[in-house]
Amino acid sequence: MLLALALPAAVSAQQRPFVTEDPEPVGGGVMLIEAGFDYVQKQQFPVSGLTGNLVRGPLVGLSFGLSDIAELQIDGLSFSRQRVTAREPAPLSSHLDFGGDTTSSVADLVIATKVRLIDEGAAAPGFGLHLATKLPNASNEAGLGTDAMDFFASLLVGKTMDTVRVVGNAGFGILGDPTRGDRQNDVLTYGMSLARAMTHTTEVVAEVAGRLNARTENVPVGTESSHVARLGTRATWGAMRLDGAVIVGLTPRDPDFGFTAGFTWAFRAFNAP
Repeated sequence: MLLALALPAAVSAQQRPFVTEDPEPVGGGVMLIEAGFDYVQKQQFPVSGLTGNLVRGPLVGLSFGLSDIAELQIDGLSFSRQRVTAREPAPLSSHLDFGGDTTSSVADLVIATKVRLIDEGAAAPGFGLHLATKLPNASNEAGLGTDAMDFFASLLVGKTMDTVRVVGNAGFGILGDPTRGDRQNDVLTYGMSLARAMTHTTEVVAEVAGRLNARTENVPVGTESSHVARLGTRATWGAMRLDGAVIVGLTPRDPDFGFTAGFTWAFRAFNAP
């Protein structure tokens, strides 16, 4: 029996530890809570020139099922703390204001909405649309943010085949230039994830996701290409899911190695109109 069919729809559709968005919403009247933490080594912040080992948590995300086909998401309710191992001259390094080799800040908040456009069928995949805005909450003085607002739009596709769930995202991002208010960089975004059921309660999961900078010159700092892979597992009991994964950066600007762990809980919170 498919693991996806054995779980509450709100849990089986969501993506922790992925960043790739599943086209299935949580369901009308359902509230979903995600929380966890990341630890990565040699995380670079090219805008401030900092490199170090970064911890982010509690990585709280909230999803509200506005209807059977739409949901509202609030992500990034978190705190970041970095142990700085290297510093380089950078456009905004003069703004840094902290002592010692440790810096911390609240994380950037992301407000998003997701709509299922086409239901998944027996042979055809399901499709959805995801729109998100990143707010510049992370502090320049701490060196952990760009202080720029970004916008993302992605087409989502997903299909369950026997015991495997495959999800893909393709879209674009409009990234503000952290050093100039009159310039931006338009990048391509993508994600591809796979989850394979091993038992009725456990899955192995894998993902590659990131963004592709199409410019060959005058690339705004902090908007370069980024590609990150994740490999892990998930275990589900009722409306609760636990997850864990290793994180590997695929470009010199991405973190060398890290891991993430967390949980997802879904429950009916209100009556959707």
